Amino acid sequence: MEHGAEAIKKQVRVYIAVFAALGTLTVVTVAVSYLHLPFHQALAVALFVATIKGSLVAAYFMHLVSEKKIIYAILILTVVFTLFLFYLPLWTVGSGLVAHVS
Repeated sequence: MEHGAEAIKKQVRVYIAVFAALGTLTVVTVAVSYLHLPFHQALAVALFVATIKGSLVAAYFMHLVSEKKIIYAILILTVVFTLFLFYLPLWTVGSGLVAHVS
C-alpha cells in the first residue's frame, strides 16, 4: 500500500471520480423517470442503475475493492439470495399461487 502525499492525491481523485459517477447516475435515474417506460422496463432500469451505484459505494466508500477473495465470495452469495428474494414475489404472483385481494 502506498503512503505519502502522492498516494493521498490519488485516493482523492478516485473518490471525486466515484462521486461524479454517482451524481451522473442519479441524473440518469431522474431522466429515465420522465421517459414513461412500461413498469417492467422502468423497474429493470431502476434496479440496474441502483446496482451500479450500490456497487460503487460498496467498492470505494466501504473499501471493499481492496478486500480478500473470501469477502467477494460472501458478497456473491448475498447477491444470489437477494436476486432470489426479488424473483420470489414475481413468481408467486405470476403463477397464481397468491390470491388477489381487492
